[in-house]
Amino acid sequence: MSASLAALSERATAVARTPAGPVEYRLEGDGHRAVLVFHGGHMRAGLALGEEVFADAGFRVLAPSRPGYGRTPLTTGTTPAGFADAAAQLCQSLGIERLAAVVGISAGGRTALTMAARHPHLVERVILQSAVGFLPWPDRLTRLGGRAVFNAQIEAGTWAIMRSLIRLTPSLGLRLLLRSLSALPARQVLAGLSPAERATLAGLFTRMRSGHGFVADMLPVPDCAAQVSQSALVIATRHDRSVPFAHAESLASVLPNAELVDSRADSHMIWFSPDYPRIATKIREFLAPG
Repeated sequence: MSASLAALSERATAVARTPAGPVEYRLEGDGHRAVLVFHGGHMRAGLALGEEVFADAGFRVLAPSRPGYGRTPLTTGTTPAGFADAAAQLCQSLGIERLAAVVGISAGGRTALTMAARHPHLVERVILQSAVGFLPWPDRLTRLGGRAVFNAQIEAGTWAIMRSLIRLTPSLGLRLLLRSLSALPARQVLAGLSPAERATLAGLFTRMRSGHGFVADMLPVPDCAAQVSQSALVIATRHDRSVPFAHAESLASVLPNAELVDSRADSHMIWFSPDYPRIATKIREFLAPG
C-alpha cells in the first residue's frame, strides 16, 4: 500500500456555528499553515483519504462535511457558492487567515473552485484530485440511478447492503463498486491492488453514507473556472469512469494558471496506484513556498 494511505478509521469532529449555519469539521495537525480539503460524494469530515501528503509536509488539515453530509445540514450554504462562504466563515472562526491551498476531491472540486474564485484573499492555490468540473455531470443514467438508490430515504439501506456484501464476500463487493470507478475491467483493477489497499478500500466503503448530499451534488453548478486566478494543480487519470478525464482537460484549459498531471491510477481512487509517490512529490513541490 502507498505510504500516503493510513489505516482508515472514523476521526473525531466538531460542529461550528457559522452565520451560514452549522458546519461539521475536523482540524488536525500543528503546522503554521493550513490546507482546506473538500472531500467528494458519500464522504464526511470524520473520514480521511489522501490527506497524509499534506500532514507529512507540515500543514494543518481542515476538512469540513459539505452540505447534506455528516452533521452539516443541506441548509448550510446548500450550493457550492453558499458553502464556500460558510467555509470562509469557518476559517475565520478558527483563526485561519490564509490557506496554502484549497483541495477539491471528486464532487468537492466545484466547491473548491468556487471558494478560490469568491475568496482569493484567503486561498493561495488550488489542488484538484479526480475532480468534477463544469462539464455536464453525471451522465443521465448515473443521475437516474443515483437518485434512485442514494436519495435520503433510501441511502441508509443501500449502504447497509453494501456493508454486508463487503463483509461476506469482499472481492465481489469491491468489484461491484469498482465498476463505477474505473473504465477498466473491475477484476483487473482489483488484481492490481495489494491486500492492504483492498482492506483500506473495504474500510472506506463500509463507512460511507450519502445523506442528503449526493443528490445535491448532481445538480448543475455555475461555471466559475475563468474567475480563478490562483495557480492550480489538476490531477486525474484517464481510467476514471466516475469523473471522465475530459473534466480535468477542460479545467486545465480554462483555469488561467493550471498544470495537468496525468495519474497512472487504474480508477477514480488515484491514491491507490504505484505512481502515487510521484503525484505526492508533485503536490509537495506545488505547495512549497515560491
